[in-house]
Amino acid sequence: MNLRKTWQRVRTVPGLGRDVLAVTLVIALGVVSGGIILSHLNVDAPWSDRYEFAAEFDHAPAISPGNNQEVRIAGVRVGEITGASVTADGHARVAMAIDPGHPIYDNAQLVLRPKNPLNEMYVEINPGGPPGRPLAAGGTIPRSQTHRPIQPDEVFGNLDARSRTALTTLLSESDIALANAPQSLPGGLRATDDTLVKLRPVVESLRTRQDTIRQLVTAFSQIATAVGGDDDRLTQMVDATRQTLTTLAAGQDDLSRSLADLPGFATELTGAMDGVTAVSAQINPTLDNLKAASADLPPALTRLSGTVDQLGRTVGTARPVVNQARPVVADLRPLVDNLLGAMNALRPTTLRLDEMTTKVVASLDGGLQGFVYNTNSVFSVRDNAGTFPRGNFGVQVDTLGTGYVPDQVPDWAKDRPQRQGGTR
Repeated sequence: MNLRKTWQRVRTVPGLGRDVLAVTLVIALGVVSGGIILSHLNVDAPWSDRYEFAAEFDHAPAISPGNNQEVRIAGVRVGEITGASVTADGHARVAMAIDPGHPIYDNAQLVLRPKNPLNEMYVEINPGGPPGRPLAAGGTIPRSQTHRPIQPDEVFGNLDARSRTALTTLLSESDIALANAPQSLPGGLRATDDTLVKLRPVVESLRTRQDTIRQLVTAFSQIATAVGGDDDRLTQMVDATRQTLTTLAAGQDDLSRSLADLPGFATELTGAMDGVTAVSAQINPTLDNLKAASADLPPALTRLSGTVDQLGRTVGTARPVVNQARPVVADLRPLVDNLLGAMNALRPTTLRLDEMTTKVVASLDGGLQGFVYNTNSVFSVRDNAGTFPRGNFGVQVDTLGTGYVPDQVPDWAKDRPQRQGGTR
């Protein structure tokens, strides 16, 4: 009833119908314009079914929710950024909504990128896949799977004042240099083209070198795989290394004790030389015993020949073992390098060995041979006459009186002091 009265009024009142028609056209134009604008802004209805999730970033510069910032998959727009907030640990949390039919997995990767030089951002998503599991609605991608762009101010902030000044000068000079680019740049580009043509053989050589390096790396990988698979050999090498180190550690104490006993050994050696002088007068019986023993020497040499033959066969049998031991010896090369330090520690002692040896050799002067022969004569229970009991006594030379006959002393012993004598 009201509509009928209103319609009659519009028809009967002068000018009212024209006003109502104008208002109706304005409202229709507004609705159409609003629909067109909303269609270009990609505005979604609140009741639309969209998949929402979030991602954490270290920083989210230029993020402005509600300004139609895109979310893309493979460069195609599939949604938009709907919100941004700060997490409890001080990082950025960006909320996104995408169209249905684009599953996101928990191993997805997200990259925040600028859309244009005005630093308008969008999010590029690699949705992931198996063995990852689908991300539940409202889930969050962790920071370890997101990346953000580096802003220019972050780069400039790491420069000192001189570097920033130099960069500003470089940009200014570049602007001046590019002012005449239409005239000078073509010639430079042609020269660059000629240079690149000349560099082509170099690039091809580098490509060949790269292929060679790739083959070398592959060969090294195969060698490493083969060595790693030989567990038995590696175990044996480790055991041998451990035993060697244990032996060296045990021998170090013995070597230290031997070096500590070296001065006492020199004293005892001097006393032994004095004893050699004392027993040198009894060298003749030793020579007689040596003559008697020479008759037994040919049979002994015959038996020694058999032993040498057996030793030759033993060496031939041991040759394969030595060949197999060669890799182990090669693996011990690093241990031999460690012995250089020990040799350096022995150098102060070995530097004195020449002097000590010179003194010892000068003291010997043939006495050691006499000592050996005389010792055999004194302590042997045999001579040319067979086995018999023996005894040894010492007398003082100066108590012998006229019984001491110098002419009976051997020529090589006349210039030595005679302290003791012996008899059977």
